Formats: sequence, C-alpha cells, structure tokens
Amino acid sequence: MGRTVLSMSVSLDGFAAGPDVTAEQPMGKGGERLHEWLFHGGEVDAAQARERYATTGAVVIGKRTFDVGVGLWQDVPFPVPCFVVTREPREPLTMNSGTFTFVSDGLHSTVSRARQAAGDRSVLIMGGPTTGQRFVKAGLVDEIVVQLVPVLLGAGVRLFDNLGTDHIELERTAAVESPNVTHLTFSVLT
Repeated sequence: MGRTVLSMSVSLDGFAAGPDVTAEQPMGKGGERLHEWLFHGGEVDAAQARERYATTGAVVIGKRTFDVGVGLWQDVPFPVPCFVVTREPREPLTMNSGTFTFVSDGLHSTVSRARQAAGDRSVLIMGGPTTGQRFVKAGLVDEIVVQLVPVLLGAGVRLFDNLGTDHIELERTAAVESPNVTHLTFSVLT
C-alpha cells in the first residue's frame, strides 16, 4: 500500500494561501506566487512535479479547494480518483479525467477510500492548508512534502497552524534545491 502524502507549497513565513481566498483569487491575494515554480520553474522543478504525478494514485482535497478550484481546473487536478472532504453529502461528479467523490463521514473514511482507490500508489493530500492541518493532526499523514518558496506573503493561511500541542517528530528524507523553490520531504515518525 502506498503512503499518504501531504504536499503543499508554502512561503518562507509559512503561508500556503494568501488572504481573502475567493473563486476569483483561489490562492488568496498574492498566493498564486506559491505555484509559479510549477508553471515557470526549471528542469529540477519539473522533475519533482513529474515524480509526484507518477506516484499518485488518488488525491484528497477540501471542500473549499474544490469550490474555488473546479472552475479553473475544468477537470480533476490529476487523472486519478479525487476525494473531497465535506460535511454535505453529494453525488459523485464525473469529469473527463476522473471523478470527484464527496466524503462526508470523516477523515479516516476519506483516507481509507482514497487508499483503496490508489492501490500501491500514494494518496496525495493537496489542498488546502486547513484540510492538510486536519489530516496531520489526526495522525493520518505518512509523509510531508513542502515546496518552500522564497517569498514572504505576510498574511493568509499557514500550513502548520492549529495542530494542537502534541509533538510531531519528522525525519527529513530529501532536500532538492532550485532557484525557484526548495523541495523538502519529511517522513512522519510514529
């Protein structure tokens, strides 16, 4: 079985989204800067993205990320099953490259369903920061991948706020640098 991986781009001051997230500004004010490496990075960054795509068998996102992103994506963000954490039951939404399945019975159920769909590939938790926090706090993440972007956003939603006071030990397993971003990978130790 694959790993459950939280992967997110963050500013040097820890923000994974800028302030004022809306459908018009899905990454918040200034937040689009966090993903420039994906679209305008060099070969090092492209190789990191290819590796992430190649090892992903299912994706998990939060309802807010779905609401602000689906109009931009016009499809599933990866051509794999995508699970949306929500409180509102809803029928699956089939798109050209896959299906959004809405899971309203908790984080454990979401991970279980995503792992089943992913088979021996990884489950990627990719959005947004509040959803990522919830999975880390619940102990459901095996690996954290942070793309550290050289910018200070100053405000927004931090990736690692609201985790509680429990100590979470990590082991760095990779660090790959490019002029655009530093890709850091950590195993979550139990």
